[in-house]
Amino acid sequence: MRAIEITEPGGAEVLRLAERPLPVPRYGEVLIRVQAAGINRPDILQRRGLYPPPPGASDIPGLEVAGEIAALGPDVGGWSVSDRVCALVTGGGYAEYCIAASPLCLPIPEGLSATEAASLPEALFTVWNNVFDRGGLQSGEHFLVHGGASGIGVAAIQLARAAGAVVYATAGNSEKCRACVALGAQAINYREEDFVARVDALTGGRGVDVLLDMVGGDYLPRNLACLAESGRLVQIAVQHGAKAELDLFKLMVKRLIVTGSTLRPRPVAEKARIAVSLAGTVWPWLVSGSVRPVVDRVLPLAQAAEAHRLMEAGQHIGKLVLQVAETA
Repeated sequence: MRAIEITEPGGAEVLRLAERPLPVPRYGEVLIRVQAAGINRPDILQRRGLYPPPPGASDIPGLEVAGEIAALGPDVGGWSVSDRVCALVTGGGYAEYCIAASPLCLPIPEGLSATEAASLPEALFTVWNNVFDRGGLQSGEHFLVHGGASGIGVAAIQLARAAGAVVYATAGNSEKCRACVALGAQAINYREEDFVARVDALTGGRGVDVLLDMVGGDYLPRNLACLAESGRLVQIAVQHGAKAELDLFKLMVKRLIVTGSTLRPRPVAEKARIAVSLAGTVWPWLVSGSVRPVVDRVLPLAQAAEAHRLMEAGQHIGKLVLQVAETA
């Protein structure tokens, strides 16, 4: 099969199209004939040598795919060959065939192409687990996401809105702010105004109940200032650095919760519980159209390096997707 290899840690130029043996599904796994694969920031970190795949995972980058089941491993129930699925994977997505744990596969929602479906798993698993499971967002609460035009951001805005929350999002230019507004958020251009002051004004001084942050570093004290009493800060990335000074007195006085998580290295059983929640709640939203994929650009597999350059440039809105084969 054709696959994208990381020849050595480095820039986008280290990605190379190569021939790899066809993988064989093991116990509880399926082999997916990949039609499309999503691009995610952890792929960039892996390419740079900063985020190695967990033990036993493929060294081929790619954390989400969509396509058709080509083969079933032993003891796989509920799926059949030729079923159209999208899946969260621990690696191997930038290839014509990819192994996925069967509990982490979900049917491609009716009306969506494989290209659209490939943009869903990583963002939806991440947002659901962090905003709802860890952050405990409830209908009527106020929610803020940084990077509202990113793949995570567009998913977070839509899921929070569908769940009945009041949504705010930061973004870095007017075009991205307009995209956030179109998805149902009140947008804040963080390059032109202080997002702490703006959140204070928009919420009448109460702050937000849940804040999803991918920035870290110097954002920590500002994030705490945005939170309402008993607010929850959920950290999922640290683009400004992993270390920051925490005002414990402010945390105690406002009764705040600071939490966070990573997704890729967690056991299949934990991620399978998230899949069950998505199937029961989010998949009906996708079918009804109240939540929809946001795909900025689709590039062929051979242009994976260009897709990485586009992601690092940061001008896209929503997801970048690789088309691996013709979609049904």
